[in-house]
Amino acid sequence: MMPELPPEPPSRAELQALLAENKKQKSALERAKKVIVQQQDEIDQLAAPPNTVATFVRYGEKDGTAIVSTQGREMRIVSTPGLDAGDTVVLSDTMQIVGIEAPVAVGIVATILQCLADGRIIAVTDMDSEIVLQRSQPLADELLEEGQYIRVDLKAGIVLELLSERDETKSLVLEEVPNITYADIGGLDDQLAAIYDSIELPFEYPELFAKYQRPVPRGVLLYGPPGCGKTLVAKAVANSMAAKTGGTPHFINVKGPELLNKWVGETERTIREIFKAARKKAENGDPVVIFFDEMDSMFRQRGSSISSDVENTIVPQLLAEMDGVEELTNVIVIGASNRQELIDPAVLRPGRLDIKIEVGRPDQQSAEKILAIYLTADLPLRTDPRGGVAYLINQTIEHMYREDAGTEFLEVTYMNGVKETMHFKDFTSGAMIASIVNRAKTSAIKDEINQKGSGITLEHLKEAVTEEFKGTEDLPNSTNPDDWARISGKKGERIANVRPLLKKEDDKAVELAKTTGQYL
Repeated sequence: MMPELPPEPPSRAELQALLAENKKQKSALERAKKVIVQQQDEIDQLAAPPNTVATFVRYGEKDGTAIVSTQGREMRIVSTPGLDAGDTVVLSDTMQIVGIEAPVAVGIVATILQCLADGRIIAVTDMDSEIVLQRSQPLADELLEEGQYIRVDLKAGIVLELLSERDETKSLVLEEVPNITYADIGGLDDQLAAIYDSIELPFEYPELFAKYQRPVPRGVLLYGPPGCGKTLVAKAVANSMAAKTGGTPHFINVKGPELLNKWVGETERTIREIFKAARKKAENGDPVVIFFDEMDSMFRQRGSSISSDVENTIVPQLLAEMDGVEELTNVIVIGASNRQELIDPAVLRPGRLDIKIEVGRPDQQSAEKILAIYLTADLPLRTDPRGGVAYLINQTIEHMYREDAGTEFLEVTYMNGVKETMHFKDFTSGAMIASIVNRAKTSAIKDEINQKGSGITLEHLKEAVTEEFKGTEDLPNSTNPDDWARISGKKGERIANVRPLLKKEDDKAVELAKTTGQYL
């Protein structure tokens, strides 16, 4: 029997093939191991009990345990050193701290009412709920002040962050007053004299008012039709008072519809912010005018058929600010209204807006004074030998205030059967006169461009009057007593009918065609 021969050694090529296969299988095993480990981790995570996230509140005073708040419930757990109030911690199923999470920058916004001596904060939320809070560690040494806005965790009772101060009155226009003086207001001499007596005189001579024990009016109501200068008067008051003190005048222009907010308590909070901003601006002696425009839309008579539930809360808020313990030093409240009879009587009682000044539509003499402000001798004027700027003013106002068939505007029938024909002059305002001059300036510019002459002429002004009247022909066409009173200043007489007397251009063409037999 022949002995077995040893196997032939693998060739070099076979060795390389075996090594490659071995390497391939090793790689496959390593990948499989990783998948198994990953799947095991996922299984462990699925099988693990859920973690609880909580907010660290403070350490226990005696035992050093950690007091955390979760879902509005405080718990004592095993302490972990180095935690600060407000930290977000992760709890295991055995209620032990197993991690610290990055803080989430969300929460409730509140306003600081008072900073207590021990560092705690009394704050109020937007829903007017007051709450006592403690500071988080980052705010431990922060100088906090009343009125600042903070982000809070109400459930944990912690102030988390000091927010940038919001300017609640920015949308209501807190501004330095434009350079408007009494000289810029025409035809209101009596009204400006009354303003001086009620506002500027006590501001200028406080010692005499104290000597005679004369109470200083806190506010003034300007009432009358729109466009007659109520806002200009308020701005001029601020400017005049600042000139007497050398300070910077400030003007908070509060428009009624913008103030009213659909959220409960929001309007009242905004009123508080307005007065707070005014007091802050006035701290250094600068006069501040709070001007409530369209006041009848905000502070209507409570309990009347025209009021809503809103007035039951915002009227008392205004009264509280005007009667409050904080004096309105250097702060003047001026209201404006087209319908003063709709304002709650409590707002107009002595000690509040007790001075009432009517700013009505200008008569012919007042209209000349207003026009003289806008039509001045330094403008390019094209006059004739009959006179200069004074002649243009006189002729333009006579054209505006004439009473003839061409200026008949409305026939108003009252409930008692009385009829009244009203002309364009009955609806003149300072704003309308300013617009007339601007229209005339535009016509003069176009004439100069077309090489038809230079300067404003009487014809330009008369044409501007006609165009301005046309632009207002539909304005008071309403039988609603509220609309009628607001526009005409007639204080709400009962109206049966309003019939326009000015025919449209198309109506005039039809009438002409009828008279000439060409109308089909």
